[in-house]
Amino acid sequence: MRLLMATIVLLLSAMVPPLGAAPAPAPPVYFDWFEYSGHDAAFEAPLPAGHFRNPILAGFHADPSIVSANGRFYLVNSSFTYFPGIPVFESVDLVHWKQIGNVIDRPGQLDFDGLSVSRGIFAPAIAYHDGMFYVVTTAVDSGGNFIATARDPAGPWSDPHWLPGVGGIDPSLFFDDDGTVYLLNNDVPPGPQRYQGHRAIWMQQIDLATFQPVGARKVLIDGGVEPAKNPIWIEGPHLYKRDGWYYLSDAEGGTGPQHSQVVLRSRDVWGPYVPYADNPILTQRDLPDDRPLPITNAGHADLVEGPDGSWWAVFLASRNYDTRHYNTGRETYLLPVEWRNGWPVILPAGQAIPYAVKAPAWMQGEASQAPSTGNFVERDAFDAPVLGTGWLRVRVPKQAWADLRGRPGSLAVHPLPEDLDTLRNPAFLGRRQQHLRFEASTAMTRPAAGVAAGLAAFQSEAYWYFLGVRSLGGDRVAVFLEARDGGGATRTLASRELDATPSLRLRIAGDAGHYAFAFDTGDGRGWQTLADNVDGTVLSTDRAGGFVGALLGPFARDERALRSK
Repeated sequence: MRLLMATIVLLLSAMVPPLGAAPAPAPPVYFDWFEYSGHDAAFEAPLPAGHFRNPILAGFHADPSIVSANGRFYLVNSSFTYFPGIPVFESVDLVHWKQIGNVIDRPGQLDFDGLSVSRGIFAPAIAYHDGMFYVVTTAVDSGGNFIATARDPAGPWSDPHWLPGVGGIDPSLFFDDDGTVYLLNNDVPPGPQRYQGHRAIWMQQIDLATFQPVGARKVLIDGGVEPAKNPIWIEGPHLYKRDGWYYLSDAEGGTGPQHSQVVLRSRDVWGPYVPYADNPILTQRDLPDDRPLPITNAGHADLVEGPDGSWWAVFLASRNYDTRHYNTGRETYLLPVEWRNGWPVILPAGQAIPYAVKAPAWMQGEASQAPSTGNFVERDAFDAPVLGTGWLRVRVPKQAWADLRGRPGSLAVHPLPEDLDTLRNPAFLGRRQQHLRFEASTAMTRPAAGVAAGLAAFQSEAYWYFLGVRSLGGDRVAVFLEARDGGGATRTLASRELDATPSLRLRIAGDAGHYAFAFDTGDGRGWQTLADNVDGTVLSTDRAGGFVGALLGPFARDERALRSK
């Protein structure tokens, strides 16, 4: 009898975790596919022959920087606290772009835990010299300024070479004809700050063999091109050389509706730099708010020369609704540069950024730019060996919770206890919302007991929607809609109990500031609305603050610890 009792105790102890021990990992939720479709009015008109669509990268692609190398163009964007970070795009004609890699693609390179989504990587600038690619950027609140290098822009990129003596943000590199390399960046002015937003553009020589600044650091611009008017946020400096002139181009006015691009020039790299009399060379702040299909926030430009000697500018701008809202974030646009009396002009004053633009003379292939822009349908069947480059994680994952190997043809998401309001890494995969009018849908398996899973629409840890499914007792499930709207508490907006089925489809649809959430149990009734006419401005950058756009995608949450409390 003693032996039998001892055996039973041993078996029970093996089955029940000791007090305080973490529970076994929750079973994964499988997503069979994810489909995104966009149908904006701005993209409905057929393109004239020989034209391309703006934006060239629709949806949250802020702060573009571009370089020409080896017969191709390479472009990078800000990624803030998303991972993998700093996407690298390649094009042969400036119109058709393909993401080929990321500068930050290994968990050991950076850590964004504890940061809001709009911190992290600000305004990377890409350069090429003597067979080497350089990306210099700022990891805000997570290390400061650094340089990463690669022989192949597709990667692998080096770990960060930190620049501890260089403050501020928005660094860039300039390679002069004599081999001297200069580092430019935005920082506080040399004297007292006269007003909120008073900044300066600094420059210093840098030795890229040691990644160490060399010699004196000097201010090239203090305040902006018209200091007497107290201009704000002079930033994003880029230096170019043409016909013996050094051209210094910068963003000014902040990244909102007053955003603009200005230019100055000098015969000497150290200045003094004289502003262009007709600055700004790009802005949309002088246009009426009630214009149709408005594009706003234009600025933060970078210039590049094409193979035929023409010049082009990439820059950020936003597509608004209801005057001030934009859920698609800051996007990347392309326009030709006209040289007027020795000055580069991107867009004359009073002109609206066009959605259709005459393409570069060397444009290749058809004008279709999907899925970078335009109206399209894109479906991920999760049948590739690795996840597509468009999928993002919020902050750097500390464990592998998403895989395509466990059930080929499906995405397995292993639930984590972190909710979408965490400042760590939740089990959420997001792709950019690229349209004002869109639908995002998926098919998923029934979550295990203690797990909630479904689709999320995410702007930041304080602004999101979660269309989830939770198993109930017996053969029942609940479909629910949760929301965070900046108020500090998660609210359940709608819930419905259903008979469980082997697979369930979920859908999020948006039309400017109106969102709808639906489900389909496969019982023949098709899509059923759970919540309609939901406030979409919750996902607007203007309302949430910060610098990113909305993401859409699968999310799974382990609720067992929460329910045991």
